Amino acid sequence: MSSGDKLFGRLLNRQPLLPLAPPDTLNVPSVGLQLHLDAEGRVLHLTGPLRHALAQQVPAAQASPLLDYLMPHSSLAVEGIPSDWQGQMLDLDFYSLSGHPLHLRGWVQPLANGWLLQLLDIGDLLLERRQSRSREHNQLLAAKISEQLRLCSLTRLADVLADQLQSLAQRLHIPCLAVALLDEQGQGWQIHQHYAACDAPQLWENNQRLGTGLDSLSGTAVHHLALGELPRLHNIFGHAEGLAVPYYDAHGVVAWLLCGCYAAQRCAADLNDSDWLLLTAALASPLLERLREHRHHLQLERLDSLQALLGTGWLEVFSTSAEVQLAPSLANTLSLPATRVPLNEWLDRVHPADREELRSRLQDWQDDSVPLLLCVRLHCPDATQAPRWYRLQGQTLGAGKNRRLVGFMLDISDIKTQEQNASTAHARLDNLIASSPAVIYVQRYVEGALLPTFFSASLQPLLGLELADCSAGALTERVHPEDRDRYFERTRLLLREGSVRSRYRLRDSRGDYHWLLDEAKLLRNDLGLPVEAVGLWLDVTEATLATEQVKQSEERYRILVEDSPAMICRYRPDLTLTFGNRPLATYLECSPEQLPGVNLGSWMSDEQRAAFLQRLSRLSPDVPVSTAEINLQLPGREHAWWVWSDRGVFDDQGRLLEVQAVGRDNTEVRRSQLQLTQSAKMATLGEMATGLAHEINQPLNVMRMAIVNVLKRLNSGDVQLDYLTDKLNRIDAQVQRAARVVDHMRVFGRRSEIEQQPFNPAEAIQGTLSLLAEGMRGKGVELRISQTDFEVQVRGYIDQLEQVLINLMVNARDALLSKRETDREFKPWISLYAERDKQSVRLWVEDNGGGIDPRLLDRIFEPFFTTKPAGIGTGLGLSVSYGIVENMGGRLSVKNTVEGARFCIELPIADDDQITSDARPD
Repeated sequence: MSSGDKLFGRLLNRQPLLPLAPPDTLNVPSVGLQLHLDAEGRVLHLTGPLRHALAQQVPAAQASPLLDYLMPHSSLAVEGIPSDWQGQMLDLDFYSLSGHPLHLRGWVQPLANGWLLQLLDIGDLLLERRQSRSREHNQLLAAKISEQLRLCSLTRLADVLADQLQSLAQRLHIPCLAVALLDEQGQGWQIHQHYAACDAPQLWENNQRLGTGLDSLSGTAVHHLALGELPRLHNIFGHAEGLAVPYYDAHGVVAWLLCGCYAAQRCAADLNDSDWLLLTAALASPLLERLREHRHHLQLERLDSLQALLGTGWLEVFSTSAEVQLAPSLANTLSLPATRVPLNEWLDRVHPADREELRSRLQDWQDDSVPLLLCVRLHCPDATQAPRWYRLQGQTLGAGKNRRLVGFMLDISDIKTQEQNASTAHARLDNLIASSPAVIYVQRYVEGALLPTFFSASLQPLLGLELADCSAGALTERVHPEDRDRYFERTRLLLREGSVRSRYRLRDSRGDYHWLLDEAKLLRNDLGLPVEAVGLWLDVTEATLATEQVKQSEERYRILVEDSPAMICRYRPDLTLTFGNRPLATYLECSPEQLPGVNLGSWMSDEQRAAFLQRLSRLSPDVPVSTAEINLQLPGREHAWWVWSDRGVFDDQGRLLEVQAVGRDNTEVRRSQLQLTQSAKMATLGEMATGLAHEINQPLNVMRMAIVNVLKRLNSGDVQLDYLTDKLNRIDAQVQRAARVVDHMRVFGRRSEIEQQPFNPAEAIQGTLSLLAEGMRGKGVELRISQTDFEVQVRGYIDQLEQVLINLMVNARDALLSKRETDREFKPWISLYAERDKQSVRLWVEDNGGGIDPRLLDRIFEPFFTTKPAGIGTGLGLSVSYGIVENMGGRLSVKNTVEGARFCIELPIADDDQITSDARPD
């Protein structure tokens, strides 16, 4: 029997069941709720005090079924008719006016002409049982949380705590849950760990500081925070409902369990304040215990690490047992077998020179309780090793048999070594000062004046003077007359500012003057009044004279740089000028004083500036020099070309600090080269004139014949529209063909662009063929052209590459035609094809003309060298072509094959960054 049934039984004992009696004599008590039912189970009448709590209180004119009063889940308990329920205990839930189910338990018994359903309220019994179960589950949950936190390792404590918070929040439907602890200073609260549901607001985060707002709450009670209450906590709970549960121990309130966006009295009605305090204690108690354990463990680790780093450790000497106990690290350092050893065994580790003194001090401590303070060395059998020094300090604790010496041993070997080094350095300094051109002096302050009271021994070797020769008046007389104002100003500045640095000349005992660098500092007493001045004289005569010579030398070099015909300048890696001579300023139409701060790249195009900066980036300490030709747009003139040489200046890490550059104007030379290229192009056009005339005459003849045929048809009157249209279309096609030839001749004949541009070499091949193909075929030369099925970009001038291809093909044609004059069966051909790899593209021009004399291959690209008869050709075609390809960064080469000569044009492929920068608008 369940506890609820037992309670209900006791209730029935207070209200005994009605005895079975004749239906007409049955006395119905007015307790709980009585429903008068008919034989079918319909409600005829309601009695009892609980009838006022029902949602449907009075039956309608026609009796209502009992199921209308019951909640759906109770329908199974009253299935059938009342006679079927007799002898059974019925648990029924009724609809109530409050909206909550009305829990009733009862039985049926016969009544006159019907049945009586007698019911009693068991809601309090069910609530008590539910609360009891909830309390039992809550205790089990608290025990489980506490056990998980106590048994986990310190490394997993945070993860286990997060898991427990998540489990608790999900069990109690808490959107935001956090544990708040005091910060390390104990001055405020901060979030130690938190959990937030997926759809919950982010009220907190780990290690978030909450301030002292929680201190306004009582540390002994659970606080249900409604909206608008405690404004100091609004920022903590995000202006929403919440719950704050404290946990306190011997240290006071040390933790809070915070539930955000949560109404505990509504969402967890079965939990009372004691249950919340129990859950908080289950979380906070083991957590704080483990955290304190962790802090204690860290303190021990820090203590051990500190002792190991300092070479120190604690010790304790017992007077009664003549034993000493040491820290484990100290015992290990002293190579002792245990941490507690006899006193003599510890003393044996001390150097014999210090052992007896230590033994005597320990005896004094035992007799008079005198504090111990002594520096001793450890005994080291290896005499070559430096001794290890320890500072031994202790004090007496306890009395009588419990008296003991507690102290520490601190490794001071570094300090002793420094003291010895300082002593040695001091001795060396004294010897150095005595033999160096430096004098240390002291001047005493007396009534506003500084009187010399001490000079180092180096005064005599340096100036041949004694202290008596340097009294205040005598010293002033030895200062050079031109420097006396400076000397007096030095004294005033020293008294006013406390330190001074000055330079003046002083006469020695032989009458010669020495340049002295005087550095002094004024010393004051506790009241801030001057006491004395300590200073140093340093003989800088040679350095001063050398500086004057350097200044004169710099002046000569400055004149040399300014008067140089070359452009000389210095600039930073971003091309900002820091210096420029007069020739550079003249080119840039400004004065030399205006050059610093001007950017040299402002006279360059974007392409030229990018190439210039890329060349500077390749400078290194191993290769600090670079030379190139640069192009600039100077004020008021056309493009200028300079031959520019850079030398980088680097720091110790190899970073470029500055660039020193020398340049000369190469504009006239470059213009001559361009003119030579243009002249060669015009010569090429002249050589092609006959072929181009044929190329234009052929479409003209076609058009003339078409027009003659059309006129004949017109005169005969037999003209058809289709025939006329066909002839006109043929005329139009030939006009376009002639226009393309003329247009390409116009483009080919104009001057090249100033700067190189990316282009596809296939376009140069097409342009070349448009000028030469028909003429070649007309002369019986077969053209073997391969299709270039790849897209590639090179940098240069497309018209100049066409010029190179035309020169090569025209030279091949002339050689082939010359050979055919001697051999009528000879079938000439010229092959033009291209190939590429990852770095470059190669264009091949090959013929079957028999090749070039091997003795002439090395001279084939020389200017004015030609194998043609006198008066034919200029000898510049291959030379200019070689220069064009080289200027594009490529290479033009030739070799003989089995049938003839093969020329190769090799050009580097432009990378994507160069193509993108060229495509970018200015």
